Amino acid sequence: MSQQSRTLPAPAQAVRNRRLLEALGAVSIAATFIFLVLTQPADITNGLASGSTLVALGGFLLGAILLIVGVLPTLPTSTLVLIPVALVLNIALGQIMGSTGLPFYFDAIGTVLIAVLAGPAAGAATGALSSVVWSFINPTVLPFAAGAALIGFLAGVAARYGLFRRFYLAPVAGFVTGILAGVVSAPIAAFVFGGTSGVGTGAIVSAFRAMGDTLLAAITKQALISDPMDKAIVFAVVAMLVYALPRRTALQFPFVRRFNVLAGKKQETPDA
Repeated sequence: MSQQSRTLPAPAQAVRNRRLLEALGAVSIAATFIFLVLTQPADITNGLASGSTLVALGGFLLGAILLIVGVLPTLPTSTLVLIPVALVLNIALGQIMGSTGLPFYFDAIGTVLIAVLAGPAAGAATGALSSVVWSFINPTVLPFAAGAALIGFLAGVAARYGLFRRFYLAPVAGFVTGILAGVVSAPIAAFVFGGTSGVGTGAIVSAFRAMGDTLLAAITKQALISDPMDKAIVFAVVAMLVYALPRRTALQFPFVRRFNVLAGKKQETPDA
């Protein structure tokens, strides 16, 4: 028995190890975000030919991997299969919305879906990984990976504390998430892209600039208009998707069971 206790980590130690990996992943993403804000690399749109792009790519990818490894023991196969689908959904909708000229994104539906079904760490990892993968098609999205991770994390927190048990609370959680995500993304849009990272959002920024606002103030105001409404819609869409799932399918996700994420789902005692 003593030999087994030396070779196999106790459940509490395993939980601490997971939490450490998740914390390191979050630190890597946050540090990369701070690096981009401080250095303001104008050459990041040059793709892999840019040193700042390689640093951002490495930092965000490392953070996403650490988050995934940390949360991996708690993820069922159904979640692992769903993550690539979520990435494709994010990228496809983001590309489509980016070409419409509307001040919305809809590029976080897959991220929020994973977060609601699998928790904050899985949501944050999906958000960051989505931006990393998408950057190989559109390099301008890479610096926004920290904001994407934050959206996934906050969506998971909202699900954990019952804001998806009532449909009308989901868009409220999305609205608040959008405010925080907008504040985080504003410095990147201002300092790295000069407020021109999107067609529809760029038009709003130009309007505020014409009224005398500074660049950062104009972008922050635009973010506080576009992001809360966008995330409110995204959270509402995800709520409809998860409630449309058959009960048996929803209960395959341990996070849903442990934290009674959805109304009418049987609750279990969490392990952390």
